[in-house]
Amino acid sequence: MTSRQCYVYVQLPRSLEVVTCGRYERETLSTGGAVGRFVYGRRYRERRDAAPLDPIALPLTDGIVETARLGGVPGAIRDAAPDSWGRLVIDRGLGRSDLDEMDYLLHGPEDRVGALAFGLGKEPPPPTARFNRIVELSDLREAVRRIEAGENPATFPSHLKDLAAPGTSLGGSRPKAVVEEGDSLWVAKFPSKADRWNNAAVEGAMLALARHCDIQVPPIRIEKLGGEKVLLVKRFDRERRKTGYVRHRVLSGLTILDAEESVTERSRWSYLLLADELQRRSERPREDKAEMFRRMVFNALISNADDHPRNHALVARGATWSLAPAYDLTPHPSFSQERSLALIAGRNGRAARRSNLLSAAPRFGLAEPDAGAIIDKIKKIVAKKWDSEVRREGGSGKDCDEIRSAFVHEGFEYT
Repeated sequence: MTSRQCYVYVQLPRSLEVVTCGRYERETLSTGGAVGRFVYGRRYRERRDAAPLDPIALPLTDGIVETARLGGVPGAIRDAAPDSWGRLVIDRGLGRSDLDEMDYLLHGPEDRVGALAFGLGKEPPPPTARFNRIVELSDLREAVRRIEAGENPATFPSHLKDLAAPGTSLGGSRPKAVVEEGDSLWVAKFPSKADRWNNAAVEGAMLALARHCDIQVPPIRIEKLGGEKVLLVKRFDRERRKTGYVRHRVLSGLTILDAEESVTERSRWSYLLLADELQRRSERPREDKAEMFRRMVFNALISNADDHPRNHALVARGATWSLAPAYDLTPHPSFSQERSLALIAGRNGRAARRSNLLSAAPRFGLAEPDAGAIIDKIKKIVAKKWDSEVRREGGSGKDCDEIRSAFVHEGFEYT
């Protein structure tokens, strides 16, 4: 058995102060698997402004929380680890392919999701003052190309080295970086060599379309880089102050469902269970459950089969939690009339059909006639506006033809 540990730091709610909140240990077992242990520090627990990392799974107590699930990483800590793109950047930068969860926590960027950070010292290190700027997008794009091609950032020209940081956001494996403009931080999503269409225009259009359907989404922008487009999504877990950014705590849907990430272990991947968790975790459960229902309907009508639990989140902008804005909304065109969501949506499992969504209405606090009216409204908006929104965001007729079969598919009305 081998054991490694680190200190966990947190930025206090509505504050720029970063303090040590606890210690995390991960023990790798000789039989396979791992056990994780987390304990809050006494000084942190005694603070009047102390806040739990997760009010359900990691309440503010003096006991040691131990888990063998999720690779031995408590969900709230797992959410602060780099996503798949961030891990690729770290692997390339260190020239290694044998890193474990502790390595990714310790080498993750300061601009990671939420309010947590990790280190080997008892006291948190001073914050990094500089963020990449919008004007550096072209150089960031070049760094992304080189990383996708398998290059080590250590070999980059000097003007690119500092840009090759594993910028991270919840959900998704798309090449990305965090950039600053004015008083805001944005996640810049770059084109990928695997793209089949103009992803910036299509994803930007889906976010705009969701806004028409009364779904919360963050502000977006699309920047042109030569013949390419980059989607900028404003971060919902940061709030600018005169001397820095307040970092809000974030929990992914994967964590609040206490679910495994593997698609083979997804029995708890469920919109219905998310609604139950919103009821006990959100400061505004009625509104957030209705919002989650609209998102479920919207995802079914745009054939978003990538609506996995990491693409939903709660955010705490102070002491309490509420549903975070929607993000990573992407259509998945198909010639099949039977479409499925990534999460269970009703009595017929993951089926993206009206009858299945309606069967779940009571779990979201909705009467069936009201739920039916919501479905009718979103269906009408998606059918009428998806094409114009894609073109408004810079998509071409070819882009629209590529994704046309994703919207309001015929099987949606099957009984």
